[in-house]
This record gives sequence, C-alpha cells and structure tokens, in this order.
Amino acid sequence: MPKRYWYVIIAYIIMQYSVYLGAPLFYAILPVSGSEASIYWTVFSFILGLVIVLFLMKPDMHMQPERDASPAGKVITWSILGIFMAYFAQALAVMIEIAIFDITPGSANTAQIMDISRAIPLFVVVPALIGPILEEIIFRKIIFGGFYKKMNFFLAALLSALIFGFIHQEPAHILIYASMGFVFAFLYVKTKRIITPIIVHMAMNSLTIIAQYSLTPEQIQQQLDQLQLILIGG
Repeated sequence: MPKRYWYVIIAYIIMQYSVYLGAPLFYAILPVSGSEASIYWTVFSFILGLVIVLFLMKPDMHMQPERDASPAGKVITWSILGIFMAYFAQALAVMIEIAIFDITPGSANTAQIMDISRAIPLFVVVPALIGPILEEIIFRKIIFGGFYKKMNFFLAALLSALIFGFIHQEPAHILIYASMGFVFAFLYVKTKRIITPIIVHMAMNSLTIIAQYSLTPEQIQQQLDQLQLILIGG
C-alpha cells in the first residue's frame, strides 16, 4: 500500500477524534454552547479532512484510468442502478435482522444525525456530501482495493464491509452496513471508478435526510413500524 494511503487513513482517524480537542477550543472562542461547539467543530474538521485527503490523493487523480474503466454514460447508469441495488440490499438486511435476530428497526446513528441536522442545518453537508466522499475513498478505494489485490472479491468485500460497519459504531446493525459495503464494492469493481459508489452513497444519505427532515421522532417510529409490517408480513 502506498505511503499516502496510510496518511489518508491516519488523517481520517485524527479527524474523527479531533472533536475532543477542537470542541473545547471552539467553545472558548465562539459564543456557542458546548454541544454546538462540538457540531461546528465536526463540520470544520470534516471539511479540513476532505481537503487534506484530496491533496494526498492527487497522484491518483492524475493517473490514467484503467483501459476498461466505464465511460461517463455507464457511470451514470450504474449509479442509478446502484441506488436501487443499495436499497434492495438494505431492505433484505433489515428483513433478516427482524425475522432472524429480532433486532428492533431503526438506527441510533441516523436518529442522532437527524437531531443534529435539525438543530444546526449546516451539519447536513457532513452526512450528505463530505462523509460519503471520505468513506468511499478510504473503505472502497484504499481498504477494499488493497484486499482485492490479494484475495477474491467476496473476501475482500466482506472484510472491508465489516470494517465499514464497525466504524459506524452500531454492531447490532452490522448486517445493514455490510450489505451496503458489498454493493458499493461491486459498483467500484464493475465501473473501475470510485466516483460511482461515491454518487450512490451521497444519493442514499441525501434521500434519507430529505425523507426524515420534516418528520418528528414519533412519525419516524411509525414509518419504521410500517416498514416492519411490509418486510416480514406483520
């Protein structure tokens, strides 16, 4: 693995945990509450992290694409298909979680993101735009790509998808995150362009935010209950 890839991973880890140092700084210099300082620092650190990662990945951007890399038209086609594939994989994973493992529908991670987004709309840029770019570069291009050079697609996708799931800190829903990781890895291999899973990841996050932005927690729970009925037949 090139050194710059390790630097990208290190930058991502520092970005994730920098809130413990950065939030107190923002709290001290800005007229905001402690929780607001954490949110504003998260937005700032993700933007800065994205700039650093893109700078480190400049050599990859200047490389000639692989000879069989998909042209723009196929990237768009697979991006649209990928959204449906990702939703199907997610629905199947939810059905398995409910029917076999008796896991309650809903994501604490998603609920927290929506609560923050409603309080400070600026935060939306993190899950909708910046997060998908960073995660696809790291989990698909670097981690999955590294595994894929040494093993078959299934094992490479499985390992990278599990890492992708655990990083979201919702072990109960590891199957959902892993299923998404498989779809994103497939799209990356199919088109040989990292932009394809980035587009799909962005679209899914954005659609989720738009769908839930105007809902109250009670309405969200009602939607989850309806989803359970549809998926497992009541």
